Amino acid sequence: MRGSALSMNERTGETEKRRAFGTFGGVFTPSILTILGVIMFMRAGFVVGNAGLLFAVAILVIAKGITFTTALSLSAIGTNMQVRGGGAYYLISRVLGPEFGGAIGIALYLALALSVPFYVLGFAEALLLSFPGLEPYFLPLCLGTAAAMLGISAIGADWAIKTQYGIMAILAVAIVAFLGGAAAQFSGETFAANLGPEYSQQPSGKPYSFWLIFAIYFPAVTGIDAGVNMSGDLRDPARSLPRGTLAAVGVGFAIYLLQALLLSGAFPRDELIANPYGVLKDNALFGAGFLVAGGVYAATLSSALGSCLGAPRVLQAVSRDPVLSFLAPFAKGAPGTDEPRRALALTAVIAVGVLVWASFSGGSGGAALNVVAAIITMFFLYTYGMMNLAAFIEAFGENPSFRPRFRYFHWSLALLGALGCVAAAFLIDPLPALVAVLLIAGLLLYLRARHLQSTYADARRGFVFANLRKNLLRLAAMPEDPRNWRPCMLVLSGNPSSRERLVSYGVWLEAGRGIVILASVVVGPLLERIGHRAQALRQLEEFCRERSLQALPMVVVHREIGEGIATTLQTAGLGPLRPNLVLFGWSSATGRLTNLGLYLRTSAALGMNLLVLKEGARPFAQEQVASEHDVPERRIDVWWRGRQNGSLMLLLAHLLTRNWEWSRSRVRVLRVVDDPAGQAPAQQALQELIDAGRVEATACVLVRSAPFGEVLRETSNDADAIFLGFQVPAEADDIPWNRAFETLLDGLAPSTILVHAVETDDLLVT
Repeated sequence: MRGSALSMNERTGETEKRRAFGTFGGVFTPSILTILGVIMFMRAGFVVGNAGLLFAVAILVIAKGITFTTALSLSAIGTNMQVRGGGAYYLISRVLGPEFGGAIGIALYLALALSVPFYVLGFAEALLLSFPGLEPYFLPLCLGTAAAMLGISAIGADWAIKTQYGIMAILAVAIVAFLGGAAAQFSGETFAANLGPEYSQQPSGKPYSFWLIFAIYFPAVTGIDAGVNMSGDLRDPARSLPRGTLAAVGVGFAIYLLQALLLSGAFPRDELIANPYGVLKDNALFGAGFLVAGGVYAATLSSALGSCLGAPRVLQAVSRDPVLSFLAPFAKGAPGTDEPRRALALTAVIAVGVLVWASFSGGSGGAALNVVAAIITMFFLYTYGMMNLAAFIEAFGENPSFRPRFRYFHWSLALLGALGCVAAAFLIDPLPALVAVLLIAGLLLYLRARHLQSTYADARRGFVFANLRKNLLRLAAMPEDPRNWRPCMLVLSGNPSSRERLVSYGVWLEAGRGIVILASVVVGPLLERIGHRAQALRQLEEFCRERSLQALPMVVVHREIGEGIATTLQTAGLGPLRPNLVLFGWSSATGRLTNLGLYLRTSAALGMNLLVLKEGARPFAQEQVASEHDVPERRIDVWWRGRQNGSLMLLLAHLLTRNWEWSRSRVRVLRVVDDPAGQAPAQQALQELIDAGRVEATACVLVRSAPFGEVLRETSNDADAIFLGFQVPAEADDIPWNRAFETLLDGLAPSTILVHAVETDDLLVT
C-alpha cells in the first residue's frame, strides 16, 4: 500500500534522476543571475555618486567580504558531507541540529516564496517606466509574468536552467552595452572629481552617510543561495557548490568593480545621483539603450525564476525531515523526476496573494511591500550568518569527522562572516532586522519545545565537547578555593521512581550551581547483567527527561551491593568535577543498618560531605508545587550545634531556597542553650554569624526545657524541611547510632536532612 510519503528507496531513486546539472548550469548560472540584479542598473550609479569611487570600492569590498566568507563556509561544509536537496537548510540542519535548521529552513522558504512576487513587481515597474500606457494592466501583467515563471519551474529544473541561459545572454549583452558606453566617455578629470564622497540629501532633509549607502548597495552582493538551493539537482554537489559559488562571487565582484571605475570616470556626480538608470540607458554603446532596458527585465525575471526554483526545493527538504508534521504532504515529489510540484503550488498561492494585495494597496506595492522586501533581505542575511556559524562550530569544535576537501578555510573567517551578516542586517534597517530576529527566534523556541529527535549527526556536540575538554583541563590546573565551592552531588538513587523525594532533594540542594549524578548499582556478574545495566541507564535517562531534571545518570554492575557502592563513590565524576556531596536515603531495615554506616565511613574517607535524607510523615505531594504561581510559604529549620556541620547546613538551606518551589521559604537557625543567662549572647553571636555569611535567615535561641528530641518535635514539626548535623558512627556503633536517630526523627512531619561536613574550610564565611 502506497502512503502519502515516499519510501526511502523511492526517494533515493527519484532524487538520483533529478541530479542532472553540473557546476555551470546548476550553481554558477542561478547565482550570478541573482547577484547581477536590479541594484546594478538602478542603484550602482547612485552609490558611486554619493560615496565617490574610493568609498564605493570600500563598500563593495566589505559587502563582498561577507558573501565571500559565506562562500568559503559553504564550500567547507559542502565538501565534508554528502549533500542532499534543500541547499542552505540541509547544510545548516546537519551541523546545528533540527531546531536551528528548521527555523532557518522555514524562514528561508518564506523569504524565497515572497521573493517571487517581489521580483515580478520589480519587472513590472521597470516595464512601466518604458511603457507607461500599460499602467491600467498592472495586475494582469504581474499575474501573467508570475504564471510564466511558475510554469517554467513546473515543467522542471531542466527547462528553467535552459531559460536562464537565454536570460544570462541578454544580461551579458546589456552589461557590455552600458560598460562600453561608459568607457567611451571616460575622462580623467571626471574620474578625479568623483574620487571622494559628496553625500546628497535624503527626502527627510538629512544627508546620506557611508552606512546608509552601504545599506542601499548591499543587496547587490547577495544571491549565492540561489545556487546552493539547487544542491539536490547537482550531479556532484561537493565539487559543484564551492566552484560554482566562488566563481559567481568572483565574477560578480569583477563586474561591479569595473562598473564603479567606469561610472566614476564617465558621468558627473549630479547625473549619477539623480538618474542612475538613465545614464546607463541613454549612454549605451552605439545608442542601444533598449539593450540596457532588456538587461533590467532579464535581471528581474532571472531572480524571480531563481526563487521559483529554490523555494519549493527548500520546503520539500524541510518537509522530509521530522520538523513539522503538517508539512509532510509537501515532501512528495513528482513521479519519475521528484520535482517539488506540491511545494511549487503553495509558492504559487503565496505569490498570487501578495501580487493581488500589492495591486490593491497602491499599484506597484506601496510602502508595506518595501518592509516585506527588507525582511526578505534580512532572512537571507541570517541564513548566511547561520551558514558561517555552522562552519565555525564544525571547525572550532575540531571534530575528527570534519575533514573537508576544500582546504582554503579557517574558523576565524567563518566567525568574521557570521558577525558581518548580523552587523549588515542592522545597518541596512534595524527594524526589519529585529523583526526577522524575533521571527526566527520564535520558530527556534517552538521547535525546541517540541524536543525534536534528529536522525542525523549534530556538530554542536563536538563544539560543546571541545569547549568542555579545554575548560576541564583549565579547571584541573586551578587551585581549589572555598570561594569557588560548588555543590557536586552524588545521589545514590537506585530506581528513581521509588525514591522520588531523594532525587528531588538532590536536585534542589544543588540548585543549578553544580552537577547532580544519579547513581544506581546493578547486582550480579558484569557480563551476565550488561543488559540490565543498559536498561537501568535508560530508566535513569527517561526519568530525568520526563521530569526535566538536570542530572547525569550513572550505573555500576558489581557482584555485591556494598562493593558496587564503593566503586561508585570512587569513580563518579571526571577530573576536577568530582562529587563533594553524597546523598543517601535513610534505611530502617535491620539488615542494612551496618551497610549505611560503612557507606558513610567510606564516603568520609574519600573526602565527601555526607547527607542522609530521612523522609517525613507528610506526603511528598505537599512538598511539590505545580507551578511558580502556586508556591506556598515554607519554613526551613537549621539546628545549629557548632560550626563543623552548621556552616554547611546553613549554606545548603540557602541553596534550597534558590529553587522556585522553595522561593517563598523562611530559614530559621535554631540553637539550644542550657542557661537562660546565655540566651541573649548566643542569639547575638548566631545572628552575627548569619550576617557574616550573607544568608537571609533568622536566629532563634531556645532554653532547654526538655530532652532535645522533645524540643525538636515541639519546635520543628510544623516546618517543611529540617537540617540536623551528625557524626559518622564507629564500626561497632552502627546499629545503636541508627536506632538513636530513628527514635529522634520517628513521626516527624517534615523531611530531615542529616549533614556531616568533612571539609575543614568554612564555606559560609568566605
